[in-house]
Amino acid sequence: MATIDYATKYSSVVDERFKLEAKSEQCVNKDYDFVGAKTVKVYNISTAPMTDYTRSGLSRYGNPEELDATTQEMTMTQDRSFTFTIDKMNEDETMGALNAGKALARQLREVVIPEIDTYRFTKMATGAGTKAEGVAITKDNVYDLITTGTETLDDKEVPTEGRFIVITPAVHKAMKLSKDIVLDTEVGQEMRIRGVVAIYDGMPIIKVPSSRLPENSGFLIGHPVATTAPVKLAEYKVHTDVPGISGSLVEGRIYHDTFILNNKKDAIYFQPIAGEGA
Repeated sequence: MATIDYATKYSSVVDERFKLEAKSEQCVNKDYDFVGAKTVKVYNISTAPMTDYTRSGLSRYGNPEELDATTQEMTMTQDRSFTFTIDKMNEDETMGALNAGKALARQLREVVIPEIDTYRFTKMATGAGTKAEGVAITKDNVYDLITTGTETLDDKEVPTEGRFIVITPAVHKAMKLSKDIVLDTEVGQEMRIRGVVAIYDGMPIIKVPSSRLPENSGFLIGHPVATTAPVKLAEYKVHTDVPGISGSLVEGRIYHDTFILNNKKDAIYFQPIAGEGA
């Protein structure tokens, strides 16, 4: 019995495909190291208020207070897997259309990546620092709604560089029809593969199917600093001629999760449409 470890043989190809085709990849960060740990603690440290300096007395700088340190625990939960077989004769009689490499690429494109995108975007929407009231989004109000979102992030002092906006096809249509919105559609092929259809107000517009967002989603404006999405393990194996199978047994496992940082959640603004939002 032979085993091909795709995590080793095709790791760069698989990793490149994931980063290229996952619509959520540009919306998250990988700043926290989960190597050797299932749970990572993030410390949120308070700050001291400014006060007027007094030129006499003992407490010239003010009354010193101990800083508070609270923790946020991030524990990995998404340990996902898949498996399927490819019979030797099925591979032969389809002239190689059924082979491990093509099957793995299709599994990633049609199953794994959509599931991870959906999980990440749902986490962002439900954990957003600001959840606006649900409204019907039309060509007449989409400009004001988006501007309100960016204004909210401005007031929260969220960096402008690096921001993104995730939209549904319906919102994209409304934006194109709006007389107040001018879209920069000169984007590269790689960005288009990742879902970017245009640039607006310095933000890449990432269009995703409605199925990858929570029900009744309109758009989501954010910054990657708010969301960390570790992928601790991604392995894919092909076993040939295992007992009971004349052909290949394909197995895959991906151990990942998504966390919204408590002290950075204000960097996400979620606008649902009228109805029961996320």
